Amino acid sequence: MRVLVTRPERAAARTLERLRALGHDPVAFPVTAAEQHPQPVREALEKPHSAILVTSAEAVRVLRSLDDTVSRHLGETVFAVGEATATALRETGFSDVRIAEGTGASMIRLFGEEFTHLAATSPLLYLAGYPRSPALEAGLADLGAAANVVEAYRMHPIPLASEAVEAALRHPPADAVLFYSRETARQFFKVTTGDALGALLGVPLLCLSANVSEAIPDNLHSNIRVAAGPDEESLLALL
Repeated sequence: MRVLVTRPERAAARTLERLRALGHDPVAFPVTAAEQHPQPVREALEKPHSAILVTSAEAVRVLRSLDDTVSRHLGETVFAVGEATATALRETGFSDVRIAEGTGASMIRLFGEEFTHLAATSPLLYLAGYPRSPALEAGLADLGAAANVVEAYRMHPIPLASEAVEAALRHPPADAVLFYSRETARQFFKVTTGDALGALLGVPLLCLSANVSEAIPDNLHSNIRVAAGPDEESLLALL
């Protein structure tokens, strides 16, 4: 199958490898790029905190870029949103990694009591991206758990013409499109108009979660397939 992968370039590399190993023909088609903010992260790490919360592998890439600074924190407890983020943390050298089920809400459900206990001594450090789901911050606020929220990166749209989208979908025809985030899907359909939108008729639109699928236009809802769980293995199982 020819599969369009809309993830940012750095995040897509491993996905492309997995798809090739499964016998598919993946096409990288990033619609957003990350602007990293290492300095605020460096400063936040040097302030008192009881644990680190991370909701994306992109935030881990920012940590990895800090070299000597991050090496002094590798023994700290880190809470990862899901397995992909946890893997990136372990590869960076963190040894005490706790794993949720792929959403900020699951972090609150699984670790809320522990967050409250930890935050009673020092604030939690949440290394966030922008834009992001409000679920984790809202959950921490409901718990009364103090947290220092630091934007480790911001996602920006890549300028694209609708003709470029149409070409990627038609030449040769795409058999599926992968969407990993609501913002990526939103940006993709912001530039997908006219003939490009027509090229998607009948093409499965595979979404990591129901939240992601909400950014897909109403006239394409019959094309939507949502992964059984918010992880890449479940998403690729839809192919």
